[in-house]
Amino acid sequence: MSESEKTYSNGEITIIWKPGICIHSGKCVQGLREVFNVSARPWINIGGASTDRISKQVEQCPSGALSYVRNKKTTNAAG
Repeated sequence: MSESEKTYSNGEITIIWKPGICIHSGKCVQGLREVFNVSARPWINIGGASTDRISKQVEQCPSGALSYVRNKKTTNAAG
């Protein structure tokens, strides 16, 4: 992760925000206010919606400033 990237995770998904390439279209805020709120700090509330809703909204980002990765689930094997 570069210094110009910020990450937000809920354990299932990690949002990556690259502010340097954001064109401020507002699609994220208009589409999912429970998660994206430019008046709040941090402006991304990863707990504000389900992982599926978040991923669908992030996919709408026209500049690619928002992206995500699905985190791998780990299991503990009892030995």
